[in-house]
Amino acid sequence: MRNDDGFTLLEVLVAFVIAAAALGLLFNAAGDGIAAVDRAGRTEEAVSRAKSHLAALGRDVALADGTFEGDDGGGYRWRIRVTPVATSTPPDMAPSGGVRQRSLSLYAIEITLSWTDGGQDREVVLRSERLLPARH
Repeated sequence: MRNDDGFTLLEVLVAFVIAAAALGLLFNAAGDGIAAVDRAGRTEEAVSRAKSHLAALGRDVALADGTFEGDDGGGYRWRIRVTPVATSTPPDMAPSGGVRQRSLSLYAIEITLSWTDGGQDREVVLRSERLLPARH
């Protein structure tokens, strides 16, 4: 009669293969999680940069019709598209002899920030509208 007090070599090898496969899956999941956090951080930075460009339009930077592009640093590129949508003159509410109100123009604004992440092109697009005095 044979005494089975220990594990056979085959049992040890099967346990080792199962443990190695589990560790491989664990490391793969951890790597995917780290990549997702990095992607989320780059996207958050792109949104912040796009908001800064949007806030500067019409205040620090003149609002002009057309498409403008540039390098934002850190691997980001920006594109701003400004399109006039409508122009309107408010009804004259001033009493006679008063100052007439100026015409207003509505502009559609699209800001795109793009970057390359792991060989894949990514972009964030913000759209807004601005109401400014019309240029004559």
